Amino acid sequence: RQFCTVVSVCEWHEQHERYLTGRHPVAAVGVVYSQQNADFYGRDEAEERTGRPYYGIVQALVRARIPYVPVHVDHIDRDGADLALLVLPNIAAMTDEQAAAVRRFAAAGRGLLATGETSLYNEWGEPRADFALADVLGVRFTGKRHGSMGEAESWTGNDHTYLRLEPPVGRDVDGPRTGGEPSVSPPRHPVLRGFEATDAIAFGGWLVEVRPAAGTAVPLTYVPAFPAYPPEMSWTAVERTNIPGLVVQEAPRRAYLAADLDRRFARDNLPDHGDLLANLIRWLAGGRMPLEVHGPGLLDCHLYRQERRLILHIVNLTNASAWRAPVHELVPVGPLTVRLRLAPGVEGRRVQFLVAGGARPAARRDGWAEIEVPSIAAHEVLVLE
Repeated sequence: RQFCTVVSVCEWHEQHERYLTGRHPVAAVGVVYSQQNADFYGRDEAEERTGRPYYGIVQALVRARIPYVPVHVDHIDRDGADLALLVLPNIAAMTDEQAAAVRRFAAAGRGLLATGETSLYNEWGEPRADFALADVLGVRFTGKRHGSMGEAESWTGNDHTYLRLEPPVGRDVDGPRTGGEPSVSPPRHPVLRGFEATDAIAFGGWLVEVRPAAGTAVPLTYVPAFPAYPPEMSWTAVERTNIPGLVVQEAPRRAYLAADLDRRFARDNLPDHGDLLANLIRWLAGGRMPLEVHGPGLLDCHLYRQERRLILHIVNLTNASAWRAPVHELVPVGPLTVRLRLAPGVEGRRVQFLVAGGARPAARRDGWAEIEVPSIAAHEVLVLE
């Protein structure tokens, strides 16, 4: 069986090799990684401290069909020039020069997202008194941390925590209105889109306490741990705090995620966490996404460019064993509507389907090409000429 698979893959590759080489990735988002951070900050817990934050961001991007590229922490100047947004998933151990490269990236008016303890340690894993990027992120470290990074200790341990979405839905910030009048909430930040009927989401993770700078906004606050069992003890003794879970600033767009939703999403796969991360990334990118894919399924989408064409790979990950290998069954998905932002030199009038075969015209609207894909089993490659 294995030889039959190899033959078909190699024959397909040979037939379409001109589209698979000599090309450059097209992405708005760069996700920073650092082996030094894993070695000197992660140490014996590298998977938990550095691996899961990275893969939580990546899984949220895949789930949201947002193309990304990995960026080495030493190559931000070199590889970040074309990016709209840089994500630093708990890059705690950083040199002064690495922090300066992040500062240069942000100074160009581009988006920045840092999570957890990013820049709170030097390159040897020795703690700093404050974030090296405190001025860029608009926060100051208070010296306190809340919650848990390890496995849940017990039903009554410190993992039963929540994040409150601010301002609350359907009532004033200081409590419900009196006199029977319907309450109206102030507008929420765009990163909370889709949570209009939600006041709090599950957390259970680890949070770095910070003081936000003037001019920032705090869309999420921390709800401390309370017992989950027995039922008569399961109530929020402290309903609201001023401890930020997320701090955002508008111009330029930057965000500091104090609550480790990236790590929790890699561990728990909770849809609320993935949706929040995707909302945050889209908002920070400021409308510079090169791709939209609408339709059912879990799809991994990556876009590339050659001189006069765009090449989109769509891999169908929809299966009962998603995020785990091997795949037990191919579950075809579709129809899909694909929208690609046209690049200079790419007219976008015709699209080839390298797996299904054939070609068809592409609709063009307002600088975008729109393509209908009837169905995808394992994968499809679209070539926009």
